[in-house]
Amino acid sequence: MKESTPQYFRPEIARESGDLHSPAHASHGDLAHHHEPYKPVFTPGSARRKELDEILKRYPTKMAALLPALWIVQHERGWVSEEGMVEVAEALEITPAYVKGVVTFYTMYHQHPVGRHFIQICTTSPCNVCGAEDVVEAFLKHTSCYELGQTSPDGKYTVIEVECLGACGFATPIMINEDFIESVTPAKVPEILAGLA
Repeated sequence: MKESTPQYFRPEIARESGDLHSPAHASHGDLAHHHEPYKPVFTPGSARRKELDEILKRYPTKMAALLPALWIVQHERGWVSEEGMVEVAEALEITPAYVKGVVTFYTMYHQHPVGRHFIQICTTSPCNVCGAEDVVEAFLKHTSCYELGQTSPDGKYTVIEVECLGACGFATPIMINEDFIESVTPAKVPEILAGLA
């Protein structure tokens, strides 16, 4: 899944909602948890350290456990910061540069804070023909994100486009965190968002 970088501000959506502020107010850097001191995930004796130790037993080398170790950090923190990459490198006895190379290669790892509900919308050709752009517009409007890749001011949502969710026969498919939803239309968006805890 390919995570899009912020592509455009949707002033027409902001105008409809009465919010014409720049999307900068919702940038990832403004989220409070982005400025908090880093708290290690793999402290000795912690549940996450024990989880990593169990994972390490399944692999021939520590380096081979890099992807699951990164998942643990992301699950715990919501994203993989530079400090998180260093911690993983130390735990696996590899270089931080190697870890960063992996994090930046795979789009499944968040390199900045994201909303509690990470919404991915398929916009490849088959889905686009079936109205994916209208679904994107509806999510941007109803989440107050206004721009792809940005987090809503309340920290609840981040909306991105992805290249393919592998459900071309059920356009438009979306994923919210790990939950897959198919055949989404703009009219279904408010109901979907209302169902999120």
